[in-house]
Amino acid sequence: MVHRFLHVRYRVSNLEKALFYFVNFLGLKEVGRITSPRGSKLVFLQAPENGTLLELCEYPDSGKVIVPPDLTHLAFSVNDLEAARIKCKQMGWPFTDEIQKAENGQYFTFIDAPDGYEIELIQEDKKKE
Repeated sequence: MVHRFLHVRYRVSNLEKALFYFVNFLGLKEVGRITSPRGSKLVFLQAPENGTLLELCEYPDSGKVIVPPDLTHLAFSVNDLEAARIKCKQMGWPFTDEIQKAENGQYFTFIDAPDGYEIELIQEDKKKE
């Protein structure tokens, strides 16, 4: 039946603020932009080494964006978590957790995104020590 995962949609309250975060901060690339028949503004983003899309949707008529805690998060691979931490601090995006080491040897942390979404950053290269 299913043969490929295509995208995840995040509804956002401010599309430009969300785009700044996901494009200028995280480094995703904008690959498409449309307005839906009902008037939603949609922007499709993609990580440099992956085909799965993140769809950002701004539709004020839907009311306030509410993201329940621990409902969902996106995880992205990074080359250097310490460099990511420094960039986060410089751009005003706080880590919500300290860098931690998983049982499999990978390092990870969580940061906040606009509207209360949570982003996990994972350093897959186990050479941090």
